[in-house]
Amino acid sequence: MATANDTVHGRIEQAQVELSPTKVALGLALAAALGFALLFVQEPMLHDSMHNFRHAAGITCH
Repeated sequence: MATANDTVHGRIEQAQVELSPTKVALGLALAAALGFALLFVQEPMLHDSMHNFRHAAGITCH
């Protein structure tokens, strides 16, 4: 539960307690797979949808 006194340091400590190495590895693998898809998929229709997703996520790509 979030409180007004939450800090980044406190959240990192909480994540270290709650997340297993397997969960961290799976999260990093998912982020890497999504990053690969966003950067390298060039099928025009898929590329356009990924391009729009990047803009919706606040990523400037041009």
